[in-house]
Amino acid sequence: MKKSSGGNQTLDLNRIDFERAGTGRKAGYKFTINFINGKVSNIISGIPLASDLALALQSDPATRDILANTELDISLNTKFQLLIVNKKAVKASSSPEVSDKSEDAG
Repeated sequence: MKKSSGGNQTLDLNRIDFERAGTGRKAGYKFTINFINGKVSNIISGIPLASDLALALQSDPATRDILANTELDISLNTKFQLLIVNKKAVKASSSPEVSDKSEDAG
């Protein structure tokens, strides 16, 4: 998650681990967890894997510190890729710079 401050991160997860846990490819886990200042801001209660991941992340002191001051989207897609997007970094890089100088009409 630290690396997400410089851009999006993609982590390839092991599909076989999901299959061994009883989730076949047809189950196709797909979810997004939105963290804003350390708190989940979307409804994930119907997705046990997302709820468990959010709880694990919030329970770890180092991760909790990272989450406390940022906006992150953590998504799992059907290709078993975990995507981490730092929304604050995206907003900062897409915002145009505003000049403090005022122009004289003359």
